[in-house]
Amino acid sequence: MTGIPLILTFVVAIAVMIVAISKFKVHPFIAIMGISLVLALVVGIPLIDIAATDTTPAKQGIATIIGAGFSGTFAGIGIVIILGALVGTLLERTGAAIKLADMVVKMVGKKHPELAIMIMGWIVSIPVFCDSGFVILDPIRKALRRRTQTSSVAMTVALSAGLYASHVLIPPTPGPIAAAGSLGLADNLLLVMAMGALISVPALIAAYFYALYIGKKVKSSEDEEDGLISQTYEELVKDYKNLPSGFMALAPILSPVLLMAVSSVVVALKMKGSFITVLRFLGNPMIALTVGLLFGVYLLFKSGKISEFNALCNDTLKVVGPILFVTAAGGVLGKVIASAGFVEYMKANASSIATIGIFFPFIIAAILKTAQGSSTVAITTTAGILGSFAASDSMMNVLGLNTPMLAVLAVMAIGAGSMTVSHANDSYFWVVTNFGGMKTEDGYATQTGVTLVMGIAAMAAIFVLSLFL
Repeated sequence: MTGIPLILTFVVAIAVMIVAISKFKVHPFIAIMGISLVLALVVGIPLIDIAATDTTPAKQGIATIIGAGFSGTFAGIGIVIILGALVGTLLERTGAAIKLADMVVKMVGKKHPELAIMIMGWIVSIPVFCDSGFVILDPIRKALRRRTQTSSVAMTVALSAGLYASHVLIPPTPGPIAAAGSLGLADNLLLVMAMGALISVPALIAAYFYALYIGKKVKSSEDEEDGLISQTYEELVKDYKNLPSGFMALAPILSPVLLMAVSSVVVALKMKGSFITVLRFLGNPMIALTVGLLFGVYLLFKSGKISEFNALCNDTLKVVGPILFVTAAGGVLGKVIASAGFVEYMKANASSIATIGIFFPFIIAAILKTAQGSSTVAITTTAGILGSFAASDSMMNVLGLNTPMLAVLAVMAIGAGSMTVSHANDSYFWVVTNFGGMKTEDGYATQTGVTLVMGIAAMAAIFVLSLFL
């Protein structure tokens, strides 16, 4: 299947999946896996290949695609989620999360906790993937929410938005770096970073007000539990006896962030050498979070609760398990859609919508993001379609985006498109929804809604700038 029928099939599949999950209460794992299998059959992958187990490119069938999508998601984010969740559990159990929440309140006051957690997310996600960043900062979000008695949903959406903006717009996150390189801006990363920071401002402003709005409309399990909690915040603090110092409370979070940031810098600068290899190793998200976990274990030891470590691990894995399986199912859906030829179709027909100028990269990235779930894949694929602004035969030249500044705006437009929208085939959707204690249908109103608002706000700002630059 190709062309318009392929696109319509994809749209129908997504609609059926959303209705199955939200209206008929089908478990997300079953709904996503079922839709993935049916979609793979409908788009024309031969039936004979369903039982294929050979992973060579020439013999990849549905079984291989499903396996690759499932295992690929686990390999990419599974261990990171587990390690990050363990760090979060230790922050909560030792009182470090409460200490950090108090520090934040002292800096920004109790009136604007949503803004505080959004800014924290925006900073952390510059060197760290948004999925990892959310898991790392979630304990602070929970403690800060309880400290200020703010809507849990508003705090969740604000944190998600802060992380997401820098993830798709600001190097050294891999997506924006790859886009800058493909568009011929490898030597202008500082300009790309500055423009990314500028464009993220209107996106964050729009997200902030959306978070306040949706926080009044949607309730999470955390909000519903408030009425059952009789213990005051002050009594909760007393239960911990001695809270850790600010430095030690920060260490489990700050150490992985710094390690990943340093690794991103040395990679961007293409530095070589044995010491650089060590830095890159330590900056791997799994290794960096392991370092953060060791700091968390030390906090547990200092608090006299090291004997609880095994039980804490078991409890954490029980919570993380369902998240991992639903996330992996989303990876399967993305893999099926990508294998159906959707991306190739967009590449082949790119010239037919090239007359819309700066909106072209936004639309292509948005379509690819919505189709297969990964912002990074949407960014790199769209950048590959556009090519270098300096090449006479590139799509950038056809679009009239043939100056360095317009190329930078094109990178921003790709980033804006790649955040529009996050839904069931995006691992970040499930991280935010599940860690935020929300139902799947609420995830569409919150996470999907805020990413749509952010994408439109960012693209509006980009268009305005394109009129003057």
